[in-house]
Amino acid sequence: MRSRMPARSLVTLGAVVALAAGSLAGASAGFAASGPAQQHAVTAGAVAPSAVVNLGLNSTQAKGFQRWLAANWGYNDSIDGQLGPNSWKAEQRHLKAYWNYTGAIDGIVGSGTVSALQRFLKNNGWGYSGPIDGIAGSGTQAAFATFANWCVAHY
Repeated sequence: MRSRMPARSLVTLGAVVALAAGSLAGASAGFAASGPAQQHAVTAGAVAPSAVVNLGLNSTQAKGFQRWLAANWGYNDSIDGQLGPNSWKAEQRHLKAYWNYTGAIDGIVGSGTVSALQRFLKNNGWGYSGPIDGIAGSGTQAAFATFANWCVAHY
């Protein structure tokens, strides 16, 4: 009886080679597209959050919110409709000043940021009536959109 082991080994080896070649090709294209080679020293403390978290806002609403942040809370980045870390750092300053946000001003939209945002939305008549639970569900997002629409109209 003839063993199938060599055939299986060749198929496995072929798959590994194909995956490696694809990874190298992707890495080469990514490297080539990245421009001049630069070296960066990165430490765990130096890594900044880069996520965009619009919490359901469309671009127009997010731009209005950014204009409000720029006018009131030291936001000085692009008014681009993308709520990234700098937008959220400005909002965290607002939430820390008035809405019992106790976390770091780090631009990360965690449960502490959302809880303070919920307090703001609930206590200022923006339509949030749910629990202060730190979960950015549909009620939080709808109230945030109501506030952002006000920002669009006024900023």
